[in-house]
Amino acid sequence: MSINKLKLTLAATGLVLAASTGSASASYCGDGKTVMFAGIDWESGAFITEVMKTILAKGYDCQVDSIPGNSVTLEQATANNDVQIFAEEWLGRSDVWNKAVEEKKVVAVGKTFVGASEGWFVPEYVIKGDASRSLEAKAPDLKSVSQLSDPKIVELFADPEEPSKGRFLNCPSGWTCEGVSSAKLEAYKLGETYVNFRPGTGTALDSAITSAYLQGEPILFYYWSPTAIMGKFKLVQLEEPAYSEECWKELSSANGKREQGCAFPSVDVSYGVNSTFAQEAPEIIAILEKATFPLDAVNGSLAYMADNKVDATAAAAEFLKTKADVWGKWVSDEARGKIEASLK
Repeated sequence: MSINKLKLTLAATGLVLAASTGSASASYCGDGKTVMFAGIDWESGAFITEVMKTILAKGYDCQVDSIPGNSVTLEQATANNDVQIFAEEWLGRSDVWNKAVEEKKVVAVGKTFVGASEGWFVPEYVIKGDASRSLEAKAPDLKSVSQLSDPKIVELFADPEEPSKGRFLNCPSGWTCEGVSSAKLEAYKLGETYVNFRPGTGTALDSAITSAYLQGEPILFYYWSPTAIMGKFKLVQLEEPAYSEECWKELSSANGKREQGCAFPSVDVSYGVNSTFAQEAPEIIAILEKATFPLDAVNGSLAYMADNKVDATAAAAEFLKTKADVWGKWVSDEARGKIEASLK
């Protein structure tokens, strides 16, 4: 074998090993290229972005940065390779992303987290009580939205302004979930017995839930995970009829029929990655494929942000300091040692 051929063989072998073992000598970063992240502005996305930026920067000597913007703009930037990694892409929810997938400009890598959900919730103490707060279970048999029409349940969630009706705490007007939950109220024949209450903002929604929970009051509301609320409080999601495409098409259409209700579709969340970058940086893709955050860890980190009034960067540092048993499995031993040293 000639010397030149030997060099090429060794170089190719090194790239394969880096991709398969997560070696700390990342070739993409070794070439001095910057890994640009989408500067996602919602809490879970911002937190996860900061964790992954730190892992690449401190563990693999990568140059990292992020670009702020709304999700649509950042998804388009990922398609254009102005952004390489969109850390929390909710698959199938965006026309921009779906088009970029069809054009093979982006790919979904790994699973950012698993088990996220959205639906209608009540505090756990409504069903099980809470001995530590001397709260009795007021609806021990409540499991499903089908039970919400029971006059006793309606009375339990009585609206303060119209006490003859129950109150359903919806999303703020203008949010996609508000329209869907409003359609569900009709489909479940609850429109006449419940006030469809829409808070002005997401902050107002969180405040209403927090206030009721801390006072031990019954409350029925729409919510989703991962969020700080899910990390702080014990909540129970009410069962709904199984999701179907036909049902969902009607519920999610402004002019759809309201003849039947069903659960929200399952949630698939991955790292959205530019296709060219994925080919150029297999060693980084290997890390992303392993980097699945436990949902309770994300909820807990968001609760940490809320309780301590800190930003995503601080929450990421706390996660890396206290959850090495989680993220340590995503990286090489060498990278783990470098990251841990940087946190001291």
